[in-house]
Amino acid sequence: MPMSLTADYDADIPVIEAIQQGDRDAFADFVRAHDRWVRGMVLGVLGDRDAVDDVAQQVWAAVWMRIGELRDTRRWRPWLYRLAHNAAIDAHRARVRRRWAVGQAPIAVRSEGAAPTPPQELSEAERRRAVTEAIQALPALYREPFVLRHLLDWSYREIAAAMDMPVDTVETRLVRARRMLRETLDGKV
Repeated sequence: MPMSLTADYDADIPVIEAIQQGDRDAFADFVRAHDRWVRGMVLGVLGDRDAVDDVAQQVWAAVWMRIGELRDTRRWRPWLYRLAHNAAIDAHRARVRRRWAVGQAPIAVRSEGAAPTPPQELSEAERRRAVTEAIQALPALYREPFVLRHLLDWSYREIAAAMDMPVDTVETRLVRARRMLRETLDGKV
């Protein structure tokens, strides 16, 4: 019988306590164990793969500096989620203020086979750009679970636990995100 998500999180409590005592090795292990999760969450907020590395690094620096603020070590997951979410929101606001161009991270992976002709390559690039822009245009409320599910292959249960919401809410948001994307992309791809 698989371990519950709570039991998995409880296993990290001694690691969190070691980090609070300044154990750098425990911190390195914790980062290795949870970096993918943090990056997925940041990607869900930003919708821009190019910014994930910088924001994830900021999140881990904040974890190291602020771990002493975590009073209930059993609540480390929501605490880490909030740190990552806030860092991603701050990065997004900074990007908007500076009027940076939207990143064009490829979403679809081209299948193996013959090399595409230049018109096919252009068409594929246009489709990727349209899909990327449509995902980035989703409200964060829908973009976060969509990216976690469809780009990072998280289960509904994992998304619900990370975002501290019921699985039914995750399902509803994913249905709405898909509908918005279909409406946006209808005729474009």
